[in-house]
Amino acid sequence: MTAPRKPGPGMPASGADGLEAIQAKATKPGRSKALIAATDYEVGYARPPRNTQFQKGKSGNPRGRPKGARNRLPALNEERMKAIILEEAYRTITVRDGLRNVTVPIARAVLRSLAVNAVKGQHRAQRLFAELLSGVETSNKALHDAWFSSALDYKIAWEAELARRDRRGITDLAPPLPHPDHMVIDMNRGTIVIYGPKTREEKEHYDRAFAELRRQVILREICREAMMSEDDAEECADLARHIEIANATIAKFRTVLPEDLYPVKIDRSLRAEMRALQKKWTPLIAAEIIAEGGLDEDEEEDVESGRDDGEGGSGEKNAEG
Repeated sequence: MTAPRKPGPGMPASGADGLEAIQAKATKPGRSKALIAATDYEVGYARPPRNTQFQKGKSGNPRGRPKGARNRLPALNEERMKAIILEEAYRTITVRDGLRNVTVPIARAVLRSLAVNAVKGQHRAQRLFAELLSGVETSNKALHDAWFSSALDYKIAWEAELARRDRRGITDLAPPLPHPDHMVIDMNRGTIVIYGPKTREEKEHYDRAFAELRRQVILREICREAMMSEDDAEECADLARHIEIANATIAKFRTVLPEDLYPVKIDRSLRAEMRALQKKWTPLIAAEIIAEGGLDEDEEEDVESGRDDGEGGSGEKNAEG
């Protein structure tokens, strides 16, 4: 039987007198009014302070465990393990690369380590790296062959369909997208390049660009015809400048609209558009000249009546030619 502890210096006596001393000390000004823990409780291993312990009648996890969280299995359409593997594979880490630290995905770091070990002569690493490389290249080759075969079948089938439409004179059906004429096949390399639009949205952009290209060609031809009948050196220089601007604009459009795929032929229809544009422009140009006082009354009447024998004659000759 152990003897009772004697109160030492600074330690209150046990019993009622000691409890009263503790309460008196705790209620001094500047101190908390809470009762100090019993002196026989020593803080140590597996004995945390009482103020950090769980309180009786109060849960440490107020929200509780979600229903079914303990034994929840993935649904049939879920692949949680694949998602976890992908997240870990592409999680970035910092590794040493020579004299500097770089941040790379874990997958890259593992493959780099494998390649380094293969270079150092480890046969197992060499075999594994060769198998990985061969698998990736084989998969890429299979995807390319499948795509090339389907694109080639598409081009052959639509060329036959368009030829059938031409033979029967069918013109009310829309052409396919992409158009087979816009697909360039290289059988030696096994590649197919599509130069034209591939979707309806792209087709709208290409149509607007082609309309502007055709307009620039018409403007250039109008300026060229005007230079043939112009005697004023200053007017000829101005027309030449407009021709240079049109040529530069046409060259820009040709980078997207190659001439073999989007030709602009100077034929009867283009000549008709030129004459229609000249008829629209002549009153506008004349109005500017009239505003500057450059035309007399007879010339104003000719412009208003639309009589321009020189332009009309040249237009008819060009249309016939």
